[in-house]
Amino acid sequence: FHLTKKMLREGFRVVGYDNINSYYDINIKHKRLEFINHIAQEEGRNWEFIKGDLENFKNLEKVFANNKFDLVINLAAQAGVRYSIDYPDKYITSNIKGFLNILECCKKFDIKRLIYASSSSVYGGNNKIPFAENDTTDKPKNIYGVTKKTNELMAYSYSQLFNIKTIGLRFFTVYGP
Repeated sequence: FHLTKKMLREGFRVVGYDNINSYYDINIKHKRLEFINHIAQEEGRNWEFIKGDLENFKNLEKVFANNKFDLVINLAAQAGVRYSIDYPDKYITSNIKGFLNILECCKKFDIKRLIYASSSSVYGGNNKIPFAENDTTDKPKNIYGVTKKTNELMAYSYSQLFNIKTIGLRFFTVYGP
């Protein structure tokens, strides 16, 4: 929401893509979409929202085919450490399959820049505080952390194989602007 708002106000063309799942309050999501739509209309900004799942490659591929993206920013994920313990399949499908689809679309449509959300959960059992980028991340303690570490490895591989510049942001608990 905050990134979209900032990018629109700075004149970027933005395409939002989200499945509006109920993990977080969907009323908040709809209110934020209304607000973004209002900004876009009032300020004459180029904004489009598409409801869809990243796991659906054919639909995602259509979005990429219908747009000429210079940059893809993926902040989507099935979030929540505790929820991942009870529903690991949702995390594998959303976070790994969905991210693979984004990478495949970047490859297919020759998009050379991808910024994506990772997580501090990749640090897992690391006891060194504060964490550092070069700390060991091979022992995540939950499925959520496993999926985000997997994303980092896939992004690295696609970067090497297909010359896609990738930046992974290891967020801690995120809220506000």
